[in-house]
Amino acid sequence: MTNRFFSRVAILFFLLSACNSGENKNQRAPKSHIVEIAQMKFNPAELTVQKGDTIVFVNHDIVPHDITEEPGKTWSSSLLPANQSWSIVADSTVNYFCSIHVVMKGKIIVQ
Repeated sequence: MTNRFFSRVAILFFLLSACNSGENKNQRAPKSHIVEIAQMKFNPAELTVQKGDTIVFVNHDIVPHDITEEPGKTWSSSLLPANQSWSIVADSTVNYFCSIHVVMKGKIIVQ
């Protein structure tokens, strides 16, 4: 009787493991993406990511910049000096710009 019990427990454990591994196959680990700030531009200016991915902005210019949501300014980075970075986790498609240098614009597309 003990062997039969352990066999059933082993089968149940196997089936539960198989169900859980199927769920994990469909899930993707979040990725990190880099947007470089150089020569008064965001590069790439348009970036397509998955929800939950992290976008890291790195300032390679000699002047400070910020990253501000457009049009409502619902979020903004702090002032980003040269050779510093700032990151955000993507949750929806958004346009952004540098509020100091308003000609600098970019877009994050979340799929």
